[in-house]
Amino acid sequence: MGIYGHPPDQNRNGDVEPFKAAMEAVGTGIDAAGVAVIVAGAVYASAVFLIRRAQPNAYTLYRQTLGRAILLGLEFLVAGDIIRTVAVSPTLPNVVVLGAIVLIRTFLSTSLQLEIEGSWPWQKQSKLPPSANG
Repeated sequence: MGIYGHPPDQNRNGDVEPFKAAMEAVGTGIDAAGVAVIVAGAVYASAVFLIRRAQPNAYTLYRQTLGRAILLGLEFLVAGDIIRTVAVSPTLPNVVVLGAIVLIRTFLSTSLQLEIEGSWPWQKQSKLPPSANG
């Protein structure tokens, strides 16, 4: 029981704590921003691709631009999950689910980074063209 004899997540009127409601709204807003970033990035990358499709590297640039938008959107989505889990309902099952989500999204982010950059994030990239590296 909370200090007023009510469950800790409710005030005297039985309403959900305003802080938790606000954090839920913030988390949802950040999730929406993540989805918007992915959608806007996909639209932008597709538009640029259609304009430059005759160029020899158009498809490569399309994939890189789309991959960057997805990476940025995933960062927003993870942030929204963290805010909701830590601030709204920090129970052990929720934290375990959050950990699994973060692991999956980290794997996706690392895979996309490898696809975009051609090397692992912790590897130093060479400034030489691939044929000059020998």
